[in-house]
Amino acid sequence: MSTPTSDVLIIGGGVAGLTLALEVADQRSVTLVRPAQDDQGASRWAQGGIAAVLSPDDDLEAHINDTLIAGDGLCDVEAVRFTVTHGPAAIQWLIDQGVPFTPETDPAARYPYHLTREGGHNARRIIHADDATGRAVVDTLLDSVAQHPNITQRNDLTVVGLLQDVHGTCHGAYGNDTNQQWHSLTARHTVLATGGASGLYRHTTTPAPSSGEGMMMAAELGARLMNLEFQQFHPTCLFDPEGPAFLISEAVRGEGGHLLNEAGERFMLALDKRAELAPRDVVARAIDAEIQRSSLGHVWLDIRHLGEKAIHHHFPTIQAHCASRGIDITQQAIPVVPAAHYSCGGVATNLQGATNVANLYAIGETACTGLHGANRMASNSLLECLVFARSCAQALLADAEQNGLTTSSSEFQPPTPAAAATFPKAVLSDIRQQMRTTMSQHVSIVRSTTGLSTALEHLKTLLNSVEGIQGALKAPEGKRLHQTLQLALLTVIAAQQRHESRGLHYSTDWPHQRPQAIASALSINDLTDALEKNR
Repeated sequence: MSTPTSDVLIIGGGVAGLTLALEVADQRSVTLVRPAQDDQGASRWAQGGIAAVLSPDDDLEAHINDTLIAGDGLCDVEAVRFTVTHGPAAIQWLIDQGVPFTPETDPAARYPYHLTREGGHNARRIIHADDATGRAVVDTLLDSVAQHPNITQRNDLTVVGLLQDVHGTCHGAYGNDTNQQWHSLTARHTVLATGGASGLYRHTTTPAPSSGEGMMMAAELGARLMNLEFQQFHPTCLFDPEGPAFLISEAVRGEGGHLLNEAGERFMLALDKRAELAPRDVVARAIDAEIQRSSLGHVWLDIRHLGEKAIHHHFPTIQAHCASRGIDITQQAIPVVPAAHYSCGGVATNLQGATNVANLYAIGETACTGLHGANRMASNSLLECLVFARSCAQALLADAEQNGLTTSSSEFQPPTPAAAATFPKAVLSDIRQQMRTTMSQHVSIVRSTTGLSTALEHLKTLLNSVEGIQGALKAPEGKRLHQTLQLALLTVIAAQQRHESRGLHYSTDWPHQRPQAIASALSINDLTDALEKNR
């Protein structure tokens, strides 16, 4: 087992992880663990863009207010103000890095890059690179990371756990390589940038979504998890049961797209004055209701009235992808369904990304900063990645200056898993699919007390099944599935404890809001208590 050391260990290579690496690498050694396939993370698939106050016609207070409204009373006001205030500088940093944002062609415009509008925003403040913003940002940052001499990339490892000393301090991580060899990676600071938990569900907007493994790695060390019940379902994922997941950006509705029911009628007009640009929770529930009333299994998103030239100009990636699936969006409406898209909850952090575990940080979707509250507003996600990665970098550099850099390659040893698994991997795959089906049926857009209880029992049974397979918890696949099932159970527990409907959590048994909004907080002990009941 090798034990290399670095000043900063970053697990995850999306926008948050790449940004942090570049911000600290001039002064600190960095090990960046990221997938060998660049398309596995959610960042690359972000289409719409990044929200920030950039135009002279916009202002910070308006963006703050829009975010607070979308968060349905559960946002941390300080976190919102911090994020929005630091947004313009974060965008300028990306521009300086060379991200090819789409220029504005209108000579009368007061900002040089095109700004679009999305749900929940009362102004055009979404800067984008056509309709493939995530890909443009990731590619640009990845090029810089690859050229930096102080950043070591490891794309041969699957990290499955974190290292902790007897004092409770995090000192790195351990994982398995492509040759089934185990490695420990020690570091002065460890940062989780592992993404969210959309992979808990059957239908997602990302082809290979995370399933909350990073969140549970943190919880295993004692980190607090917050607001797990608020899982955002993007209203418009391409409906194609036979094909891979593909997101139809909210910018499509921002530019004037209409949602149509089975009869070809717009249905959002009667439900919300913002119509198709209402917050995502409102639109997703409306679409879900229409699907339940129809026989199609989807609704339609129609942009034919925008004209072929405008469609090609604004949405070349979406147009090309739909064409590859046999849909000409200039002549046909797009079949869409809601799909798991973004986790508003995660590892609780402060404004610098620090968790309650010493030397452990979390940034990006795996963190819960308080920015999103009960419902993330469109295009605030990449903004959060940038702002908190840059803030985290400042904290890491300052902490290293104050306390010195002390890493050890011998003091901290991970558990020693079995060299090879003897169980059939198809069994684990089947358990994972059962979990996703259970979560999609009972812990989705609309929930009930009965459904959540059913889900809890099913998930307990699946967890017991994994624990009962000899050698499963000593293999990477089994360990990660075990973490995923644990997070699914904690998500159900969080939903059961919220006796109201707020934001992304809608319960048929508790359809009204409580007067006071309270964030949820859970730990590994809450899971232990739940599993002990009725045993």
